[in-house]
Amino acid sequence: MAEVRMLTEEPDQRRVLRRAWPHLRAHRAAMAGAIAVNLLSTLSLTLVPVAIGRAVDRLLDQDRTGLLVYAAAVIVLVVLRTVLLRWSELLLTRAGERVVHGLRDLVVERLGGTSLRFLEAHRGGELLQRSTVEIAEVATFVRSQLPDLISLGGYLLFTAIVLATSSWQLFGLLVLVFGPPVWLLGRRFRAAAARAYPVEAAAQARVAATFSESLLAREQLQLDAATSTWLARLRRDTDGYLGAARGAQRAATWIDGTWIAQGLTSAALLVAGGLLAGQGVVTIGVVVTFVLASRDLFGSVDDFAVVAGELLETRVGLARMLDLLAATEPTRDRRPPAGPASTVATGPAPAPRDATPGDGHGTPGRADGLLAEAVCYRYRADEPVLHDIRVHFAPGEHAGLVGETGSGKTTLAKLLCGLYLPDSGTVRLGGTDLAELDGAELRRRLVLIPQQVHLVAGTFADNLALAPGRPGRDDFARAAERLGLDGWVAGLPDGFDTALGRRGERFSAGERQLVGLIRAAMTDPEVLILDEATADLDPGTAHRIESALARLRAGRTVLVIAHRPSTIERLPRVVRLHAGRVVAEENQPCP
Repeated sequence: MAEVRMLTEEPDQRRVLRRAWPHLRAHRAAMAGAIAVNLLSTLSLTLVPVAIGRAVDRLLDQDRTGLLVYAAAVIVLVVLRTVLLRWSELLLTRAGERVVHGLRDLVVERLGGTSLRFLEAHRGGELLQRSTVEIAEVATFVRSQLPDLISLGGYLLFTAIVLATSSWQLFGLLVLVFGPPVWLLGRRFRAAAARAYPVEAAAQARVAATFSESLLAREQLQLDAATSTWLARLRRDTDGYLGAARGAQRAATWIDGTWIAQGLTSAALLVAGGLLAGQGVVTIGVVVTFVLASRDLFGSVDDFAVVAGELLETRVGLARMLDLLAATEPTRDRRPPAGPASTVATGPAPAPRDATPGDGHGTPGRADGLLAEAVCYRYRADEPVLHDIRVHFAPGEHAGLVGETGSGKTTLAKLLCGLYLPDSGTVRLGGTDLAELDGAELRRRLVLIPQQVHLVAGTFADNLALAPGRPGRDDFARAAERLGLDGWVAGLPDGFDTALGRRGERFSAGERQLVGLIRAAMTDPEVLILDEATADLDPGTAHRIESALARLRAGRTVLVIAHRPSTIERLPRVVRLHAGRVVAEENQPCP
């Protein structure tokens, strides 16, 4: 079977920022400007202890004018710091929201265009986690963690320059006492976090997926009295997440060791500063500068450790989001790679119905219509569900696919409309392999109306607007009138503005298919495939579906996956499936 690109619970985190840069490049000017403003704000903060130290020296020298000058400088620096910091935050917040907007649009586009196989292979909660929470982490990085990182890095650099030029002796002592333990603790933290944070993110995604599924299945859980069983599963996932969170917290405890290094360094600076000041090597103002600056320096190191932890978490989330984008990367050729299924021997088979001798390349001489040629399909490698399907539907033909439950009707329908790609063989429309058509053209030329048409929360009009081409109210009205459904629409409480409830729960299965038929009328496809609703339809709805389908079939190929005997009797041609094989094709007399 064709390989499905599966998401990785712990994707590669190497060079993650470099891989994410293409998604940030469009905002580089705004980000660069905000970073420059942030650095100016940091420089203003760095100079405050220096100005205070100079003011202390002027006070000891009884230089009133100098004292006032440096006191005013402190006020100016504080105001400048506040204004510049606020400005940079606004710039980065704006850039962050633009990044998130672009990424969310991209993820929705990718998920909307990826293969149905990929979506069916993953839990909805997992995809939701990667497309919402982990994209939000990118916004947090741009508007919060990035400026914090730049600010802290700039502060450490500017402070080091100021202190080194004020007293190289005290600066050397600061580096020797404080530097080695902080470096060692940072290495231990990074190693522990690199193991713990991906495990925590994967456990969180499992909890989100299970909880999301519990909301969708809430009615069934109540009907089956299975709530306690499901809660046990949710509790198991939650316990796993709590264990992973404890592991992440244990990794963070390495940072707490810096408090000991801070205390030792402060004591050493006070003792050494007093001795040097007593010998006249440094002034009292320099000692004050070192005490104040070192306090802020220690705070910056603590903040840096916090930001480093957040960055590691963001890196995990970013890697998981990039893994999703890589897994859903569109390709020009949608055909699956050759695999074991491609070598399945199909044996001789009769030519497709209405086909003429081939051209020597495996393509029937007749190029029009919808053709499935030697199609095989598997959901799992060891369980084929369709075997050597060979069937042809001429342009404008009205036919049905019939068979017992599990015979492969719905799977074949999804192959015929391009939602699935065959593991071997081809499906062609007008002589063109469906795998060679891009998504937009495919959806324009073939439409499948499933048994349960998916509706979104909102109005009737909101759901009709999901048809390709961004149709408007006039398009809705024309399509409904064309299908003879304008009276039905007028009979709804608010017409096209009728609220359908959550997931369209106010519409029956048959009414949902009427929505699908109106969408199809606006799309105007070459091929329409209708998977007849299996639920009992009231006579009025059944008549509306049959009447609308009769109006819509003119000039196009219509295939019906038929379940009701009354529907099967009216079909001019029936293709019967059994155990994944075409076992009969019957031409029936016109009713």
